Amino acid sequence: MTLTSKPADAEPTAVGGPGATDVERAQKRGPGRDPDVVGLGRGRASLFVAPALVLVGVFLVFPALWTLYLGLLDYSLTGASAQSPTFIGAQNYTDALSDPAFTKALYLTLLYVGFSAVIGQNILGFLLAWYFRTAPRAVRTTLNVLVLLAWILPGSVVAFLWQALLDRRDGILNTVLQTTGVAWTNDHPMAVIVIFNIWRGAAFSMLLYAAALNTVPTSHLEVARMAGARPWQQLRDVVLPTVRRHVLTNTLLITLWTFNDFTPFLLTGGGPNHESETLPVYIYSTAILHGDLGYGSAISLLLLLANLVIAVFYIRLLRGGDDGSLKAQQRAERKARRAERAVAT
Repeated sequence: MTLTSKPADAEPTAVGGPGATDVERAQKRGPGRDPDVVGLGRGRASLFVAPALVLVGVFLVFPALWTLYLGLLDYSLTGASAQSPTFIGAQNYTDALSDPAFTKALYLTLLYVGFSAVIGQNILGFLLAWYFRTAPRAVRTTLNVLVLLAWILPGSVVAFLWQALLDRRDGILNTVLQTTGVAWTNDHPMAVIVIFNIWRGAAFSMLLYAAALNTVPTSHLEVARMAGARPWQQLRDVVLPTVRRHVLTNTLLITLWTFNDFTPFLLTGGGPNHESETLPVYIYSTAILHGDLGYGSAISLLLLLANLVIAVFYIRLLRGGDDGSLKAQQRAERKARRAERAVAT
């Protein structure tokens, strides 16, 4: 038996032909284009993406454009403007920006978001995650269940429980504090909805921070403890530089969720005297209860723009903080190495 080899003068395979390698195909596409690693092709890849794009278009893009259109009309749910809406341009938007009720609702929304989400849920969620790292298993499991129950229960059920807690006549809180007749939702409406949102939403922050703390190198914490660093110093020099991106991501999510939260309406109805009327509640009152759908749509679009501004702000912080986070982590590692050398000597 004789072995035959391929002739040296065999004609080479054309670049991009049936026998071409992935590298040759990539060279044919040019330096600025990524190769089709999966091999689906643009047409089949588009078919995979199409269902998601359809859902985004139907449930996000179209409602936003429809809201923009309604905000340009004098449109009510009843009366003559319901049958024949008239185009009034940007009048609804200019009226909203000069409306004291809108300004007050925006101010209350910022207070609600700032104290209940940015400060309250962030801090409580982080403290719970930090405590659960070293807590006994039984305590950790029990508290985890209690905290998660507040998060997974429907909003209507939780609001009913809080109404029973804060009731003026037979409320549990008045019974425990022996303060008969105190109407908590009427006398302190903003404090009630802020505390309610902290209690209910801290579970998400706790879960995210618990996962983030698992990424902190244990060796760095041990070296810091051996060097005599106190817990708050470990937190400042080792933990926070490592979980900085998680903090920004969590803050972005809970800020957007709280900005659009309608649950305060279930507790206070926006009252008394509009003292707890956040923007979502104000939009509902304007568009549905009072029937001014055009004006309510204009306010809804302004709320959407506010959400976009907040999202862009946090995303810029995330992108711009990559170098700073890396430098901070490098500083923490250098401190840990210096502390390790000090302990060794």
